[in-house]
Amino acid sequence: MTLERFYHIGYGRGDFAGAQPTMALLSGDPERAAMIAQKYLSNVSVLSDHRGLHSSLGYLENGTPVISATSGMGAPSLSIVVNELVQVGIRTIIRVGTCGSIQPQVLPGHVVVSQAALCRQGAASDIAPLEYPAAADPYVTIALMEAAHAAGIPAHMGVTASVDTFYEGQERHASANPHLLRQHIGATAEYQHLNVLNYEMEAGTLFKMGLVYGFAAGCVCAAVAQRTTAETIVLDQKAEGVDRAIRTAVAALTRLSVR
Repeated sequence: MTLERFYHIGYGRGDFAGAQPTMALLSGDPERAAMIAQKYLSNVSVLSDHRGLHSSLGYLENGTPVISATSGMGAPSLSIVVNELVQVGIRTIIRVGTCGSIQPQVLPGHVVVSQAALCRQGAASDIAPLEYPAAADPYVTIALMEAAHAAGIPAHMGVTASVDTFYEGQERHASANPHLLRQHIGATAEYQHLNVLNYEMEAGTLFKMGLVYGFAAGCVCAAVAQRTTAETIVLDQKAEGVDRAIRTAVAALTRLSVR
């Protein structure tokens, strides 16, 4: 057991004051990570803001300690944060993110629980071979869906496309680079036919890390774009969707903490 403070996240086991957490909520947005702690957890203390990687320690209603941390945007940053979180004792990680829907039934404001990922991410290839499965922990996935259903939250479970870029990798033409590579042209339609629900940028690497490192990984995202109609973010439904995703994740950890 090491008490050292890790280089990127800025803290170690010695900073927990005897309340060793084994669960974490991980968000790409540092403001969301801080907001989750302040609004949805209790007795919160900030662990670190080192390198802009905000982390707080708080408690669920049943007294279980939980870290709310940011992974930064994209899989390379996430891989660093997750590696160090595992070294400080975290054994369950739920990503709480946002995503773009590519199926008509997944509306802005709904949540998507990823049971597996179509993983097109370079960072994941440093963790395991391309053909290695990117699958969420089934118990975490079930807990997320049970939590959503219990709260009356519209939730969809299925396969997520995890890619490395927000614009080219998600076949967005409205960007500084409208000239997409051939491998990206038509990708969205192809994924729709494969029953992929959404685009996001971290889950595939998280899932492979969970299976290789031996921790339980899950992911719930708020749909903030409906790519069957437009490429833009639907801001009117973002706040509600993010609140739903957070409540789903917190309730899922509560369920898991008593099993």
